[in-house]
Amino acid sequence: QLQLVESGGGLVQAGGSLRLSCAASGRTFRYYAMGWFRQGPGKEREFVAALSQSGSSTYYADSVKGRFTISRDNAKNTVSLQMNSLNSEDTAVYYCAAGSTQIITTPRAVTYWGQGTQVTVSS
Repeated sequence: QLQLVESGGGLVQAGGSLRLSCAASGRTFRYYAMGWFRQGPGKEREFVAALSQSGSSTYYADSVKGRFTISRDNAKNTVSLQMNSLNSEDTAVYYCAAGSTQIITTPRAVTYWGQGTQVTVSS
């Protein structure tokens, strides 16, 4: 079993930045494709960003492309999400995720979920 724990969420003004991190433990981290999802108030969980098993390919939702960056550090068993130019529509609980396919861009492809971390953007 793979355990995922997110951190780094908080309150930030519009236009500001936050960096989320996800610490993994259990099974070998490098075996999994990693991703970030989010769920805003009254919304379904949606895809945000993904990183392939190799760590060489990325994919982003159109709403965050150019503003968010996903990265991984296999030596430290961590995945990060750098979020810049935040706006109120980015307010959500953000979840770290892992899957066994090359890349995960839908919730149904996710095998393991983190507990989530709250990000609130104030205008």
